[in-house]
Amino acid sequence: MILVDFIVSRFNYWIYIILMMMGLFAMIAKKNLIKKLIGMSIFQTAIILFFVSIGVKEGSTIPILAHEAAHDPAHQQAAPLTEKGEGHIQNGKGRDALRAEDYANPLPHVLMLTAIVVGVATLGVGLAVVQKLHQEFGSIEEPEILAKIDSDDG
Repeated sequence: MILVDFIVSRFNYWIYIILMMMGLFAMIAKKNLIKKLIGMSIFQTAIILFFVSIGVKEGSTIPILAHEAAHDPAHQQAAPLTEKGEGHIQNGKGRDALRAEDYANPLPHVLMLTAIVVGVATLGVGLAVVQKLHQEFGSIEEPEILAKIDSDDG
């Protein structure tokens, strides 16, 4: 029963692990270069989903301050974009104080946005390389390309 609870409570992580293994298997076992690129994309997507999911904090809000705070000449503390008093403590001056534990960390999400851009660029370069290999060797199957390279060298 404890094992079932462990698996069910972390179901999304098991899905990410399965996706990672599918992508890794495709990159290692498949001989078709397009299938290898698809495997690489699945692997990258699983990693991105994993990092985004570990960056989530239950009951948190986004770390964006109200518009008035940006134009506050006295540089006083500003209330976040949540309902008044929600998740805040009163400081000695009667104003709401900001608490870091009330906010989600945006860094994992920003890094994964960058990873998405890098993944798209990597896939584009990979497809261009496969296209050039097909033009040069007439195939996108790895064993056929390697055989033609070996026959040209001999």
